[in-house]
Amino acid sequence: MQQHSLNRTLTFWPLVFLGLAFMTMMIIFTTYGIASQVTQGMVPAAYVIVLVAMLFNVYSYGRMVKVFPSSGTSYAYAQKAIHPNAGFFVGWAIMMDYLLTPMLNYLVVGIYLSAAFPGVPAWIWIILFIALITTINVFGLKIAANVNFLLVAFQMLVVGIFAILCIKQIVGGMGTGTLFSSLPFYQSDASFSAVTAGAAILFLSFLGFDTITTFSEETINPEKTLPRAMFAVVLIGGGLFIALSYIIQMVYPDFMSFNDVDAAGFEVVAAVTGNLFTSIFLAGYIIACFASAMVSHAGISRFLYAMGRDGVLPKRFFGYVSPKRKVPLFNIVLVGLISLLALVLTMDLLLAFINFGVLVAFAFVNLSVISHYFIRNKRRNSVKEVVLFLILPLIGFSINAWLWTNLETSALILGGSWLLIGLIYLAFLTKMFRKPTPQMNLEDHDQSKAV
Repeated sequence: MQQHSLNRTLTFWPLVFLGLAFMTMMIIFTTYGIASQVTQGMVPAAYVIVLVAMLFNVYSYGRMVKVFPSSGTSYAYAQKAIHPNAGFFVGWAIMMDYLLTPMLNYLVVGIYLSAAFPGVPAWIWIILFIALITTINVFGLKIAANVNFLLVAFQMLVVGIFAILCIKQIVGGMGTGTLFSSLPFYQSDASFSAVTAGAAILFLSFLGFDTITTFSEETINPEKTLPRAMFAVVLIGGGLFIALSYIIQMVYPDFMSFNDVDAAGFEVVAAVTGNLFTSIFLAGYIIACFASAMVSHAGISRFLYAMGRDGVLPKRFFGYVSPKRKVPLFNIVLVGLISLLALVLTMDLLLAFINFGVLVAFAFVNLSVISHYFIRNKRRNSVKEVVLFLILPLIGFSINAWLWTNLETSALILGGSWLLIGLIYLAFLTKMFRKPTPQMNLEDHDQSKAV
């Protein structure tokens, strides 16, 4: 069978918009209610902590993508820097994360649209969105990137209008009646542990910056472009989260008065703007889910392609690239079919699996930096190198380990069960570990760079 390569078309800003689309800027409204109560009204302070923590993970991703520019992301880094078996288990864990993230978006879309239009069942919306997003991804990543630019721009427009309306209301005397206050960042009678507990909840807001590394083989000059794009995604997203949560706190300071803490974001929108903008806001929220689902659908398709190309999954199917579209066609269709599970799975189950896989990936990326640079290549001859290749990634690993301790028992049980299935499959793949685990040949794929 003729081997076709992916097409390199992506530059810095398309990657940034892909990352922002996956992160979903409007997720702040989903988590605001519970986060404001846990932090005792200091959501912006919690976002600052999360932003700082995420920068350590971004740093480690940037270090690894420079030496292993592969579609496998954390899977490839652990495989090459630590051990092929470590790479397999990271890939196995993160595979479920990537597969379930589109489902989460489809499920949210079904829930909110069925509530807005009671005459149309949720399953119809879910199937419609799956079919549309699968079709867009089949036609190529460049089209998806252009669509995402428009979707992210609309989200930012909605959020921007909301922020302006909030400021207008504050100036008019609503809420605190002032635009400047240190209370959202520091309160003498509030505990730091409350803010860190809120930070653990808000960690999910930043998930998605790493997804753009799955497009490295479709990125022009990925060694330089991807690290810059990842930092930009996290800094832009973090800045918007901090600023918007600050404004919300100023316009609606009574965080204990929500009728439904899970829908607190929508209560704030309705209180500040009225029914007309609330409808526009709902449209923006649905579009945000659409954009995130489209990027995550494309990302897992390329992740499966990397594992199929290695022989970890059947190569004839998963390693296939359409000669006409230059996309992993079979994988895109397969992900669309698997996403139909959103019709039967629950939100709690999806979130439990996603949290488990993400923390596995982030932890091992930090360990990969230490293994590759500090241990294997002995980059430890100066204080600077010790800081860059040991201290910083060790801090990143420790943060993820701390977050691991905050996972619910159900997440640990489900994630552990999935890893056990992976162990059984690896034993079968390697004939009870008598054969080596298949590895990615980065050099062969870097020699062919399509225009």
